[in-house]
Amino acid sequence: RRLGDVNPNAPLEYHQVSERHDFLQVQVQDLEQSAAGLQHVIRELDEVMKRDFLTVFNQAAEAFPRYFQTLFGGGKARLELTDPDDLATTGVEITAQPPGKRPQSLALLSGGERALTATALLFAVLKAKPIPFCFLDEVDAMLDEANVGRFRDLLREFATQTQFIVITHNRHTMEAAHTIYGVSQEQEGVSTII
Repeated sequence: RRLGDVNPNAPLEYHQVSERHDFLQVQVQDLEQSAAGLQHVIRELDEVMKRDFLTVFNQAAEAFPRYFQTLFGGGKARLELTDPDDLATTGVEITAQPPGKRPQSLALLSGGERALTATALLFAVLKAKPIPFCFLDEVDAMLDEANVGRFRDLLREFATQTQFIVITHNRHTMEAAHTIYGVSQEQEGVSTII
């Protein structure tokens, strides 16, 4: 009487719940193995990314001063890692010294100097890791004619390995182009390709 009514279906229910439990245990083991496998892949990818980043960074850091001097007609520049011991979280410090000025960080340069420094960095990275094509939008907007000429010369040099699509209003930059597409708006709100 203290036990109450006997459930005649208890063995069947136990068997069903036991099967479900065994199935879920197998699923948990599979998930744990998959998670361990993913953690292993993540560690491997982290190592590969750190190694590749360091390789490209070293090549770009070597080429950056050369392109900086080419674009500025002199001066000095360098790239440094902010935390070389932890490549996963490190930043890159850009120090530039245009001709006749003292060394300073990128944030303290004028707009044109920043544009030239960033362009030198772009070409240094392209030298280290060439890509098939590159979009540049008004990169030359803040440059004077002498600097645009040096920029144009570098575009021509790199055009042998990278196709550049340059959006510009500068006629000197356009001189380096193999093909020019113009966009005009003869009628309000209607663009025309020339």
